[in-house]
Amino acid sequence: MEDEIWLTVADAAEMASVSPFTVYSWIRRGHLPVGGLAPGGQKLFRHLDVARAEMATRSRAKRKLSPVA
Repeated sequence: MEDEIWLTVADAAEMASVSPFTVYSWIRRGHLPVGGLAPGGQKLFRHLDVARAEMATRSRAKRKLSPVA
């Protein structure tokens, strides 16, 4: 657990180029497991779980990431 990268909802949304509402949707639909809670009660997610959720939902939606300018 110490070597893993943990993200909050805001961090996960930024990493995946989606809104925080989308991250909550992934949680609700079972695409993104909550890995833990920060001391302040914020949900935490493993970096790899966020990447998997993003790839799975984008491939199902047949959308691709656009290059960031």
